[in-house]
Amino acid sequence: MVDLLTQHAAHHPDRTAYRHLVTGDCDGEIQEISYGRLAARSRAVAAWLQERGLAGTRAMLLYPPGLEFISGYLGCLAAGVVAVPGVPPQGRAHNHRALTRMKRLIADADARVILGDRDVITALSGMAEQLPELADLTRVATEDIPDEASAAWREPDLTADSVAFLQYTSGSTSAPRGVMVTHGNLLDNEGILTESMGHTPDTIEEYGHEMFVSWLPVYHDMGLIGPVLNTVYLGVTATLFSPLHFLQDPRRWLTAISRYRPHTSGGPNFAYELCLKHAGPGLLDGLDLSSWKVAVNGAEPVRAATLRRFTETFAPAGFRREALHPCYGLAESTLMVTGSTAHTAPTLLQPAETGPHAGQTDAATVSCGLPGRHVTVVIADPQRHEELPDGEVGEIWVRGASVAKGYWRNALATRETFRATLAGHEGRFLRTGDLGFLHNGELFVTGRLKDLIVIDGRNHYPQDLELTAEMAHPALRPGCTAAFSVDGLDERDTEGAGAAGIGARGEQAVVVAEIAPDTASEAEKITDVIRGEIGEAHGLSVRDVVLVEPGTIPKTSSGKIQRHATRAAYLDGTLAVVAAPDPS
Repeated sequence: MVDLLTQHAAHHPDRTAYRHLVTGDCDGEIQEISYGRLAARSRAVAAWLQERGLAGTRAMLLYPPGLEFISGYLGCLAAGVVAVPGVPPQGRAHNHRALTRMKRLIADADARVILGDRDVITALSGMAEQLPELADLTRVATEDIPDEASAAWREPDLTADSVAFLQYTSGSTSAPRGVMVTHGNLLDNEGILTESMGHTPDTIEEYGHEMFVSWLPVYHDMGLIGPVLNTVYLGVTATLFSPLHFLQDPRRWLTAISRYRPHTSGGPNFAYELCLKHAGPGLLDGLDLSSWKVAVNGAEPVRAATLRRFTETFAPAGFRREALHPCYGLAESTLMVTGSTAHTAPTLLQPAETGPHAGQTDAATVSCGLPGRHVTVVIADPQRHEELPDGEVGEIWVRGASVAKGYWRNALATRETFRATLAGHEGRFLRTGDLGFLHNGELFVTGRLKDLIVIDGRNHYPQDLELTAEMAHPALRPGCTAAFSVDGLDERDTEGAGAAGIGARGEQAVVVAEIAPDTASEAEKITDVIRGEIGEAHGLSVRDVVLVEPGTIPKTSSGKIQRHATRAAYLDGTLAVVAAPDPS
């Protein structure tokens, strides 16, 4: 990646590498950095790190959204320093969670230096009490490193097997682990992304190098490996803005696509749902989405209903179904494993005629596409370690040059996850922990192995129960439902609580769903409808249906539902339950 940046800076130094919409608005303040300037700033950061003997150590990157992160990250790569992207503490509501994760990452990565911008470094200076670890760490605001420092830069002694950065997992089912992504992993996955999304030289030329618009967080693999690093890999231009500005007004995303006319943009399924909530006639009248050829949808379950509604709603603005690009990936394989074919509508498999969603097109299973080049994907029986035939659900196993080196300083977890062997196949496989099946070579993801609900000997995928609940009543927010199981007799039962199934043995299902507060008066009716639909569709008696306030179900940084955290909150009685209005 360092070599590629140097090449781009030499061949087209004045081309814009990145522009940042400071307020999230196209007509607000905009910051830009050229390839020539980016290379110079990256070398200055690298030289500063090298001169302090930090090559080979870990650097925590704590930046707010903006261009400074990119100079810091590429500076680490150019210095032979292992970058550790993190989330800076911001605001009281976010502080405790961010501080807890930061402590964990600093300790686990054994970080020696913190890179950030001036505001973050100043804020950290006042956190000695909460973060005593800071006393032993060098801290620098990278914009204060002078350009002249770049003259001292020395090319690092790197190989394809050198660790480029630690991508900490989002922790949807366990504590975050540092995935060791090498320089070779990065280059291989950038090639897979490029091919899957149709970023050919002709396409790049046709688009005048305007290839990306992204609001995705850069500390997460989807936002970093995709729009940020594929930009450097190709020598193109990306428009970036803050995730917070997107969440405040999702229309900003579509407006930026309409204004800058990129080829590729995307996000998790919930992002498309948020756009649908804000899709008034005034927005549609001013939009032109005809340039948008690859609409990436990944990081959480892809819903057929979302794809249909988004296409129908934004077709008048030029959006085409063929642009939809569901994909599957994970940090342990750098990012992308499978992706839809560019400019081809995604494959949908309709529910079985005798299944729980028979005849419901919106409940179709969405393909996450074909494996990338030189990537082997097999479906294995997780207990017997044997390959399963097409159409049969099992654990998704992956082999290829994008599969990371392992987990940082965790030999046991590395052996369990990255060193699996399979009869009839050479080499080692990555066990993803995800469940799915193959059909005509395409991958269909059905859930997480650790989230699987087993009741009376039958397997139930939480995504299926969540989908049934969300389709049962319009008050439920799409992608904001968590299904999990609890013991038939747990600590809540000893109080004589009135939940269904008290005293029963074995596992029982619980559904927690976010609803709009103004529907609280219908809570009892909504609950009954959900129970009835799940009972009819899945032959399952639900122990409890809990309706909670919007935005309160725990999610990872990429938008995945944290079912284990929701389950813990349910058992602790700390869910933000929607209260029925006072009749008086």
